[in-house]
Amino acid sequence: MLARADACAQWLKRQSLFDKPVPPTLYTAMTNAYFFGYGSLVNRRTHIYAPAFAARASGWRRAWRCTPDREPAFLTVVPDPDCTIEGLVAGVPGQDWAALDLRESHYDRLPASHSVSHTLAPGANIAIYAIPEGGRHPPDDDHPILLSYLDVVLQGYLSEFGRDGADRFLHTTTGWDSPILDDRARPRYPRAQELSAPERLYVDRALQSLGCRVLV
Repeated sequence: MLARADACAQWLKRQSLFDKPVPPTLYTAMTNAYFFGYGSLVNRRTHIYAPAFAARASGWRRAWRCTPDREPAFLTVVPDPDCTIEGLVAGVPGQDWAALDLRESHYDRLPASHSVSHTLAPGANIAIYAIPEGGRHPPDDDHPILLSYLDVVLQGYLSEFGRDGADRFLHTTTGWDSPILDDRARPRYPRAQELSAPERLYVDRALQSLGCRVLV
């Protein structure tokens, strides 16, 4: 199965389809292992998982959380039967879950095929990553949200779903009373991106409208 997936990947690369939209049904022929990204993974500049497709996950809400062994806060999902979140589904390269688990080492991988609406062919095996409930707690001044991380997330949502989609991200995420560290001058997030002037203005106005406490 892996050999077949590798062969398909090489064929697609020779055809230069990695730089063009790939029909979901064609991609499903080479892999049926997918993950649902709902934070920084929505920003295609932060990873090489391609192609990726817009999708929705029902029964989940994003939340800002932190763990004892990691200083900055980051996003997770928590069950919410009345909430639907938008994101991207992307194939797991070579169906190698271990490599993706390493990137998401602070998360548990949970089955989500039943909760994700997508345009992939039937039979897609989709997972979502969440911080284990017993190991997470709300952010505080010692474990703030990094503005450089939030910038990346909102840049992704603005690019994929437009301003309305970014607004929906804000409304379907809890924890905006958490402190946010302004580290734009010296980003601490390893996959930080440069924002355009309109993107930066959107983020700044969003924080103001939410009444966020920004640490400098």
